[in-house]
Amino acid sequence: MQKFIGTGVALITPFNQDLTVDFDALKKLVHFNIDNGTNYLVINGTTAESVTITKEEKAQIIKVIVQENNHRLPLVLGIGGNNTQAVVEELQTTDLTHIDAVLSVAPYYSKPTQEGFYQHFKAVSLASPKPVILYNVPGRTAKNMLPETTLRLARDFENIIAVKEAGNNIQQYSELLKNKPKDFLVISGDDDLALGVVLAGGAGVISVIGQAFPKEFSKMIQLGLKGENKEAYKIHYKLMDVVNYIFAENNPAGIKAVLKKIGFCSDAVRLPLVPASKDLQQKIANFVDAY
Repeated sequence: MQKFIGTGVALITPFNQDLTVDFDALKKLVHFNIDNGTNYLVINGTTAESVTITKEEKAQIIKVIVQENNHRLPLVLGIGGNNTQAVVEELQTTDLTHIDAVLSVAPYYSKPTQEGFYQHFKAVSLASPKPVILYNVPGRTAKNMLPETTLRLARDFENIIAVKEAGNNIQQYSELLKNKPKDFLVISGDDDLALGVVLAGGAGVISVIGQAFPKEFSKMIQLGLKGENKEAYKIHYKLMDVVNYIFAENNPAGIKAVLKKIGFCSDAVRLPLVPASKDLQQKIANFVDAY
C-alpha cells in the first residue's frame, strides 16, 4: 500500500479535433508526470471521460500507458459503474497483469441505500484480483457513501485498501481518519482540500490539477506528509486559483483548457461535455502566463 502514498494523477484522455484519441499527447503527458514527481497514474478514471470512450479505446489506452510507463510508476485502473454485474464481468475479463490496483467509483444515478453500496462493493471485492480503492464522489453520483459504510467495507474485505474520498466534506474526512483501520488509506479526491487532508493524516491525493503541475503539486503533498505545513501552504496558495478554475464549469474541460494552454493537447471533449467557455479559458490563460 506504500505505492499509493503521495500524489496520484487522474489522467485525461486527450482527443484530436475529430475526437479520436490523441495517443501522442497521452504519451507526452505520461512522461511529463513520471519525470516530475508524480507517484502513481490513474488510467480510465472518470476524469478520462470513461463513460464516453469505447471498450476498444480503453484497451488501447491501457496498452499505450503500460508501454510508456515501463514499470516506473504504479498504475491504477478505473473500473466502476452502476451495473454491478457489468463491473464484475469487466474485472474478470480485463487483463490486469500490469495494473497495481483498481479504482471503483460508487454507483451513480441509481442512488442505492448504504446496504446497496456495501453489497455492490462486496461483489467488486470478491471479483477483483487486485487491491481495490473505493471512490466516493457524491456530487457526481447523487448519493453519499457514508463513513460507516466505507469503514465497514475496509474491515470486512482485506483487498479493499483505500478510499478516494471526494465529497468536499471536512467532517467526513475527519470521521474516516479518526475511525479507519490502521493500514487503510484515506486519499483525497478534492484538490482544494488535499493538503489539509494530508496534514490531518491522509495518505495523499488522486489529483486532476496535478497532471498539469506535477512538480509543484507533488512537492506540496510531500511537504504535507512530512508535516512541513508552512512551506506546503505556500504552494497551495500559488495553485489555489487554478484549482478553482478547472472545476468551475465541468471536469475535464477545465483541466484540458490548462493543458491546451501549456501545449500538451487540444481542449476537445466528447458530448455531452463541451469545452470551457471563452471567459474561463481567458482566466486560465492569465493564470498560466502569470505563473
